Amino acid sequence: MSDASKVLAQRNYYGKALAVLAETRKDVVVLDADLAGSTKTSDFKKVAPERFVEVGIAEQNMIGIAAGLAASGKVAFASTFGVFASGRCWEQIRLAAAYPKLNVKIVATHCGISVGEDGASHQALEDIAIMRALPNMVVISPADAYEAYAATLAIADYDGPVYMRMGRAEFPTIMPEDVEFKIGKATVMKEGKDVTLIGCGQMVSSCMEAAKALADEGISAEVINMSTIKPLDREAVERSVGKTGCCVTAEEHSIVGGLGSAVAECLCSTVCAPLEMVGTKDTFGESGTPAELLAKYGLTSADIVAAAKKSISRKVKA
Repeated sequence: MSDASKVLAQRNYYGKALAVLAETRKDVVVLDADLAGSTKTSDFKKVAPERFVEVGIAEQNMIGIAAGLAASGKVAFASTFGVFASGRCWEQIRLAAAYPKLNVKIVATHCGISVGEDGASHQALEDIAIMRALPNMVVISPADAYEAYAATLAIADYDGPVYMRMGRAEFPTIMPEDVEFKIGKATVMKEGKDVTLIGCGQMVSSCMEAAKALADEGISAEVINMSTIKPLDREAVERSVGKTGCCVTAEEHSIVGGLGSAVAECLCSTVCAPLEMVGTKDTFGESGTPAELLAKYGLTSADIVAAAKKSISRKVKA
């Protein structure tokens, strides 16, 4: 992690990107479900109020309206918290957005265990899994605020439905401020030869911390930012794990159906290698500070270090 890194919230940079789109793209419309202040879609409303739709606490209706606007030639961004965006209106997303492959961009904030004190009801730990299962759906989890900004602009240009998840809390930036985002392309953050660490969201910065700790013990870890979970950059996975011989995935999400599952699906059909998954273990969360919860549920850099050593030990035994 660079000494020059800043601690920033992804949703703030999502709002900044929407404000740019409000100025530069007259076909972009934005919808929210009574959370514009929290999701930062209010930044778009300030610039283009005539293209902002506040639907109230009616997430399912929001997706229907977004799909209708997209069918009429608009690029529709629809935002709310992750638990509502992925769960409450999944059927509407499936039939109204994914099936006809419309330009509906579902951008969810407050995802993961680090939502903190709001507790299990508001901690989206299954959203990657249920969105990844939908045909035509692109699934993105940016590594930091700068990448969230770049990804927002990129998905506006993409023709088809997208689900992008972001956290609530501020966390370190690890990408350059002018990062270029390409859907479906992973970024090698650090090269190594002993183990591959693949992360998404804020867990990429944790992977970087883990790699530094492993280096202090003489272990060379390669770190990959897999910000697009679907379509997965299979070539990047195969190339890296083919070199290191073992792998660890890290995500602020359940290990059931998330990034770890996507990487496992890739490895079992290509490079057969040990894989350890860092994520929540088929459980709901609870109330607590983000730091307390990340530690309790095993989502720290120390947990990644332990998983890396276990993956390496399995490689040696093989």
